[in-house]
Amino acid sequence: MPLAVGTDAPAFTAKDTNGNTVSLSDLAGKTVVLYFYPKDDTPGCTKQACSFRDNYAAYQGKDVVVLGVSKDDETSHQKFTEKFNLPFPLLADTDGAIIKAYDVDGGGYAKRVTYVIDGSGKIILVDANVNTANHAQDILAALGL
Repeated sequence: MPLAVGTDAPAFTAKDTNGNTVSLSDLAGKTVVLYFYPKDDTPGCTKQACSFRDNYAAYQGKDVVVLGVSKDDETSHQKFTEKFNLPFPLLADTDGAIIKAYDVDGGGYAKRVTYVIDGSGKIILVDANVNTANHAQDILAALGL
């Protein structure tokens, strides 16, 4: 069961696609779209990532940060990012700590759930019924952007 709207988002720190350290606390004041997905370069996950890629401009200039999270490592994320020209970072949660904290552990992979976290660190939206092809547009509509 995903975390509930109104819950404080669990703190996290992880390495991104390029080896940079990303912490939720560093993103205070911004809206964070934190989307969990099972595996790099698989059909549904590729559709979902490309949905964010294709709609990324609509998120820009609105203090919205998009982050994908899976158990894949930085090397896998780099290949996936390069292959599909993804303009946003993917977080390497190789030990599953973020996946567990956000209650999306599917037993060796992340369940497909998206959380939107406001600038004060509260969860304001949970999408556990992701339409991979239109996911970025669905989140934009839900946020009224």
